[in-house]
Amino acid sequence: MKRFYILVVVILATFSLVACKDDGAAATGAEKGKNTLVMSWPKDIGGEVNPHAYSPNEMFAQAMLYDPLVVYENDGTISPGLAESWVLSEDGKTYTFKLREGVKYSDGSLLTAENVKRNFDTVVANIDAHSWLEVVAVIQTVEVVDNQTVAIHLKDSYYPFLQELALIRPLRMLADAGFPDSGNTAEGVKKAIGTGPWILTTYEKDSYAEFTRNEDYWGKKPSLEKVVVKVMGDSQGRMMALEKGDIDLIFGSGQLAPAEFKTLEDHGQYVTKVSEPLSTRLIAINSTSDITQIKEVRLAFQYLLDRQTVVEHVLNGLEIPATTLFAPSFPYSELNITTFEYNQEKAADILDAAGWVMDPAKNVRVKDGQALSVVLAFNSSDQIQKSIAEYIQGEWKKSGVDVQLAGEESQLLSGRLKAGDFDLSFNDTWGAPYDPHMYIRTMLGEKQIGNYALSGTESKAQLEEEIMKVIRTTDEAQRRALYESILSTIQQEAILIPISYRQNYLVANDVFTSLNFSPQQYEVPFNLYEMK
Repeated sequence: MKRFYILVVVILATFSLVACKDDGAAATGAEKGKNTLVMSWPKDIGGEVNPHAYSPNEMFAQAMLYDPLVVYENDGTISPGLAESWVLSEDGKTYTFKLREGVKYSDGSLLTAENVKRNFDTVVANIDAHSWLEVVAVIQTVEVVDNQTVAIHLKDSYYPFLQELALIRPLRMLADAGFPDSGNTAEGVKKAIGTGPWILTTYEKDSYAEFTRNEDYWGKKPSLEKVVVKVMGDSQGRMMALEKGDIDLIFGSGQLAPAEFKTLEDHGQYVTKVSEPLSTRLIAINSTSDITQIKEVRLAFQYLLDRQTVVEHVLNGLEIPATTLFAPSFPYSELNITTFEYNQEKAADILDAAGWVMDPAKNVRVKDGQALSVVLAFNSSDQIQKSIAEYIQGEWKKSGVDVQLAGEESQLLSGRLKAGDFDLSFNDTWGAPYDPHMYIRTMLGEKQIGNYALSGTESKAQLEEEIMKVIRTTDEAQRRALYESILSTIQQEAILIPISYRQNYLVANDVFTSLNFSPQQYEVPFNLYEMK
């Protein structure tokens, strides 16, 4: 705890120091008017804000401009979006959507079935860019039934189809005038024209973006009139800008370190909020690797992780200790399955019984002349991963496990993980509406971390068969039974070590009467915000 208090003092001192300096990052030229929210963001929004593309397009900006056919609600249900209703064929292979009448794009053009087909067709035509996403791979054809009705025919039944239509990208609607001359949005867009509640009205690369309320929005219009997003690369600049009133809001778990958030919370003058669990932070174990293919070793590692200490002293209490792959609040995840509580003695018993005995001379366990030594890969620029890795290295050493840390920048780390060159690696699930089906589905993909986790287990064939079945079945009872079997087997094979359920958090000046979170962790729900 002493270390924590020293850290807080250092942050407070730094905060006070930088607050005395001029905030160049905040001097963007954007004017703050009445009923205008100004927030910081660590990166540029991505310029053109293409609804059908990924990085550098920022997801929160895509969500502001473009609407989906259906909407994912806080309770996990699906509600109408641009489609006011839909019908699923008996074989589960055709969804027929009735579009809302009179929905206008921000350029005044109307949403039509032909326009929806055009959006779907350009995404499906670039399937290689979306190969990780089953909803794109499963689309056979898109048919215009009439001006307001569109039918989507699937190659096979796929139960999470509606959930994935609700994703922030890539299946959201762009106006015809926004398409490039080639018609292929993989080459870019002419202009960001959506049906969403906001219009991108001003943009200066790497400086700021200004969004104005869409007065023709088909749904409930936001209370706010404008949102200004200022690019601020470091957390100290954000904290200083908040104190000066240059920004109103810092949103997202990546914008402040846990200790910085606690510092602002303890300051007392700011509004602070923490969301419900949105995804799971975990360590994946490579079951194809030399030592970690041994199930007893994996089981011992499960018992060696002191999640409570990690949450209290590394994450400053901002996340919740996790003992299952998905939080019980997620669909199909409220199960009575085996969990692994921190127990050093039990871990020692398992390793002793498996023949891994302590060598006092080397202070490490050994079996047949081989040391119990494993490589833990992590992103060297991620301070939370680095801190947890160092904690594990120190604590597990006491139990005779030699943990070699492999901290690398993201591109090198990605290459290592794709090659399977690791024993342990940090990983996160993706949250709603991806979990549980998408995280489970990607475990079948070659060169995926999850695939390395399951491929060396005795349950490999069973898991592969059940995962393919669970995303295809249209029988709710069978689906529930399959998820219970899959998640129980993953737990029994001890291939994924849950650490904590991740939460979003925000800090704001006292200028709001309403602030909240979205169930999708990458979306900022400006539509729900109100200012004094």
